[in-house]
Amino acid sequence: MQNKKTIWLLSAYRSASHASWANWLINTFDEINWHKLELPGRHFRWRIRGNPLSWLNKLPANTPDLILATSMVDLATLKGLNPQLANVPCIYYFHENQFAYPTSKQQHQSVDPQMVQLYGALAADKIRFNSNYNKETFLNGVERLLKILPDEVPDYIVDMLKIKTEFLAVPISKINAAKNKNPQLILWNHRWEYDKAPELFVEALTKLNDMQVDFQLALLGERPAKKTTALLHLEEKFADKIIINGKTNRQDYLKFLSLSTIVVSTAIHEFQGLAILEAVSAGVIPVVPNDLCYREQYTDEFRYRANDSSALAEKLFSFLKSTPTAPDVSPWYGDKLKKQWSDLLLK
Repeated sequence: MQNKKTIWLLSAYRSASHASWANWLINTFDEINWHKLELPGRHFRWRIRGNPLSWLNKLPANTPDLILATSMVDLATLKGLNPQLANVPCIYYFHENQFAYPTSKQQHQSVDPQMVQLYGALAADKIRFNSNYNKETFLNGVERLLKILPDEVPDYIVDMLKIKTEFLAVPISKINAAKNKNPQLILWNHRWEYDKAPELFVEALTKLNDMQVDFQLALLGERPAKKTTALLHLEEKFADKIIINGKTNRQDYLKFLSLSTIVVSTAIHEFQGLAILEAVSAGVIPVVPNDLCYREQYTDEFRYRANDSSALAEKLFSFLKSTPTAPDVSPWYGDKLKKQWSDLLLK
């Protein structure tokens, strides 16, 4: 009997989306001998730079046939500290890239995370991105960075990266729509953080309320221990319209998601938009900015002018009055993407 192929799956920042991706791979490809190493999704600056140190004495003694590492892994340093990995083929998978990640005023500005990903991409044999938006912003970001470095910069770096770069999405599982949807229910299923711009959501709902149209709210998604100003404003202004408010278990999350009619994004960064894709699979209508990865996923009908609360309010009003059919997101289903992932990992 032929031995199974051994693959190390290295994920240096175990957030919800990274974890579901890793779990899907392991559950889908049981013909692979997986060895998974993950680090908790916190302390971002330390994680992206410190993971080779955290894993220094935790790597298996036997080298794998292949390494699949997320772009949070400092792959170049990891290989440098572990010479036995020098000739092991590596795939570098970008859930996000630091060239297109917005920073808050509280964050320290540094080029270091970008350099980690640049060196990691150079150290990898193949590079995959979860959206074309992710791919293009990374390559363009690298090009801009190289132009401002003082000297001794090769002029072929971006071309080297392009040769080994392709698009391959994170799969989603289809969710069944509720038989009796709530035609007034607007869903928010994102983190309540600056990069999702919940303040714009509040502004749009305030304007929508002035249009004399009935709506209700399902406010889901992860939230910090201290409630954000945007969430406090929603609780104050629309207490009578909120039917659920909190991070729920998976079963309740799916229930309210499938009951909803409209799902909204106001994100200023989104590399694949899994939360929206998952909702749309349940027949929920997306209302998303004309920006980021959304432009390659949804037609104009479902997009509003980015960062414009009036445009968002108008789109919501229109869909509450006359609900269109949800777009087709089946190309992102696991059964559609399995062969592409199989070709990448097993050939």
